[in-house]
Amino acid sequence: MRAAKFLHMLNIYRIFDLPYQSQIIPLAAILADNSFDWEHQTKRAMLERWYWNGVFGELYGSAVETRIARDFMEVPAWLNGGPEPSTISEMLFRADRLKTMRMRLSAAYKGVNALLMKHGAQDFRSGQKFDHAIFFEENVDIHHIFPQAWCKKDGIKTQVFDSIINKTPLSYRTNRIIGGVAPSEYLAKLEKGDQASAINREELDGYLRSHLIDPGLLRSDKFEAFMVDRQKQLLGLIEQATGKAAYTGSVQEEGMEAEPGEDEGADGPS
Repeated sequence: MRAAKFLHMLNIYRIFDLPYQSQIIPLAAILADNSFDWEHQTKRAMLERWYWNGVFGELYGSAVETRIARDFMEVPAWLNGGPEPSTISEMLFRADRLKTMRMRLSAAYKGVNALLMKHGAQDFRSGQKFDHAIFFEENVDIHHIFPQAWCKKDGIKTQVFDSIINKTPLSYRTNRIIGGVAPSEYLAKLEKGDQASAINREELDGYLRSHLIDPGLLRSDKFEAFMVDRQKQLLGLIEQATGKAAYTGSVQEEGMEAEPGEDEGADGPS
């Protein structure tokens, strides 16, 4: 129950969106330790940092039993003033990894989605933040920012436009309004709306920024510039969550490859 509450605080509401089911085991065991107050802001922030390092370091994808045992011993000790756990010290996230995250097979892919909601992302149409009630009521999921149909028509390769860099949490209704047209067109459509749902341009730009999207680049349909800018902003969000700088070297690190099947396509029809 404590683990579920903790995950809800991180805007992770469904098993479908859970980065690693195996990480719940040490999380629940750690939260069962009564030697610290996990709901205290400082302790919870430390626990969140450990959790995100496990997710973005993709450390629960192999050798799980060893990782669970180490975290069970090291994290409570760290929360009580001991040394930093190995899940944090061993974590490495490549800047280029964002380009290869295309499906929910990737724990880090799911992690980015949750981080955006926790960061305060607002729906393009309604401006609502994705708390527990809105998430289920509005059928929120991961959708493309530059729609698939537009990207294909413009000759952009699937492995490029399908990455998490070009995706964000949106309601089902908003995704239907977006359709397959250029961003400049669907933003104009959102602004116009009808008498009851018209959106002020400045207000809509604020919604876009809450998703770490540069409104100017989106409104001018500058896909390549948008991808570069949003990758940089998403890296900043991940670095803030993990407390560690992303690796920007050019040599592929062991264990950081794209998951099998990630090139097969996207999550849905957006």
